[in-house]
Amino acid sequence: MEKRDFIYLDHNATTPIDPDAIESMSRIMKEEFGNPSCSYDLGIRAKSAVEESRGQVAALLGCGPEEVVFTSGGSESNNMVLKGIVDFRNPAGCHIITSAVEHPAILNPALFLMELGAEVTFLQVDGSGRVNPEEVRKAIRPDTRLITVMLANNETGTLQPIQEISAIAREHEIPLHTDAAQAVGKIPVDVHGLGLDFLSVAGHKLYGPKGIGALFIRKGQRLTPLIHGAAQEGGSRAGTENVIFAVGLGVACKVAKERIQIDRIRMKEMRDRLETLLFAGVDGLVLNGHPQERLPNTLNISVPGLPGSEILEGIPGLCASTGAACHEKSVHLSHVLSAMGVPPEIGMGALRLTLGRSNTMEQIERAAEWIVSRVEEMRNDAGTPDH
Repeated sequence: MEKRDFIYLDHNATTPIDPDAIESMSRIMKEEFGNPSCSYDLGIRAKSAVEESRGQVAALLGCGPEEVVFTSGGSESNNMVLKGIVDFRNPAGCHIITSAVEHPAILNPALFLMELGAEVTFLQVDGSGRVNPEEVRKAIRPDTRLITVMLANNETGTLQPIQEISAIAREHEIPLHTDAAQAVGKIPVDVHGLGLDFLSVAGHKLYGPKGIGALFIRKGQRLTPLIHGAAQEGGSRAGTENVIFAVGLGVACKVAKERIQIDRIRMKEMRDRLETLLFAGVDGLVLNGHPQERLPNTLNISVPGLPGSEILEGIPGLCASTGAACHEKSVHLSHVLSAMGVPPEIGMGALRLTLGRSNTMEQIERAAEWIVSRVEEMRNDAGTPDH
């Protein structure tokens, strides 16, 4: 198979870097090596590049540049919030509310904090993967210090009712965080419109480089730093700024803001076409996630009785996932599908197909043909014809 002889339908795992971002990063690598903390011209130019990028991220999120902190990615941003909200002198006095379908970058820090004595409520979800806002209200206690619920699920694309949850959080004066790694760049995200106090961004999910992210911290909110050192990033995150990657993320956010509406419409058209073709060609197919309230690029389906991994193994030209890419090698049922009540015989047959800017309708139709053909082949081999 030639290097580019494949169809890439795994954009929720990672995205290729936008060409404009590559060009800007290349210029910084070639021409600008100054430390942003230095007061001479080289440092001033580096500082200016970082601040321009900060403004580009802020413009996409609908906040002020001073409310954006650069991090190494979504996982660090999430850890900064969960660990930064806890008083480590008295972790037992801290209660956090989250959901059972969060990314491991939320679940594992929460479990770590539980080991230290903090208490965490993991809210259950309905069959489409959504949290009931009233369950959030019921879970609130006098010692609740944070509510963290993702904006869009990385596996199913299901969108959470963040605005309703925000209203409840405001009513009780509890900070609200959302892991928006999968949502930013795919749908419009306005942090103030959503009523958020903290929001996490992962650069490589929106055509920026890996190893860079951002955290929105609403003005007036404070977190204990995860990394202690000098006073970079307004004292929120020590360490010399990654100028090259910050520039790449900034440009990626600028491009995303410019084309988000046209991308959203185009992704949904292709996603819906893929869904139509697969449901027409495969008997018994199951949709995982909410049929409407989901990301426009995401389709998660299950072929009951057939392992999703074996389906993809027989289609070497298709790059896709059976679950979240971060734990792809696991043979266990996805924790997201499990929390949704999906039986193992259905959940193990899950395919996560996620579209991006470079996909074409011709690719979508070809991918559908490959999947339908592969399922027919497997069912015939097993003595259970598709039709």
